[in-house]
Amino acid sequence: MSCRLWKETLALGEDYLAFCCASPRLAPPPPSEPAAAMRRLAQDMETLNSVSFQALSKNLLCHSEQDPCASLRAVLKEIVVDGKLNWGRVVCIFTFTGVLARQLQEQKSKGQDIGQGPDKCRGLAEAIADFLGEEKKDWLQENGGWEGLCKFSDCARGMNQDSSMKTALFAVAGVGIAGLTFLLGR
Repeated sequence: MSCRLWKETLALGEDYLAFCCASPRLAPPPPSEPAAAMRRLAQDMETLNSVSFQALSKNLLCHSEQDPCASLRAVLKEIVVDGKLNWGRVVCIFTFTGVLARQLQEQKSKGQDIGQGPDKCRGLAEAIADFLGEEKKDWLQENGGWEGLCKFSDCARGMNQDSSMKTALFAVAGVGIAGLTFLLGR
């Protein structure tokens, strides 16, 4: 199951990062229900916290010493340093990594390419897969795998955009964002 879960997580990460870096008109449809759910949830989260995610990803790139994937791996561990993982934090991981991938793409287009060659999205997706599909695989399995994300998404989707309950669902990720801010502010 672990290898399958890692591969599913990698595919989900690659899809989301490609989606973030593609022109909205050119983005292919999501390949699966979990991919569609992640795209919706992460876009909502980014909309609610765009300034924070932008600042945090810029800070990470300033301090990444030519290896944003290694820096991302360290950040992922810090997000759950308190041992508490939930769907809000998982969405936070994908959202942050999507913003980071977009900024790396912008740097490359400006001739400021840093890091490990042309395919940073694959490396970033592998960092997510290693963390969630391996290190946190027990939590993912206990919470229904990526189908559990679909159930979480359905719950959030059933609420209107301004709902205080939807805000509360994403507030659980706020701890992850606060952890990012603390880690990257050091």
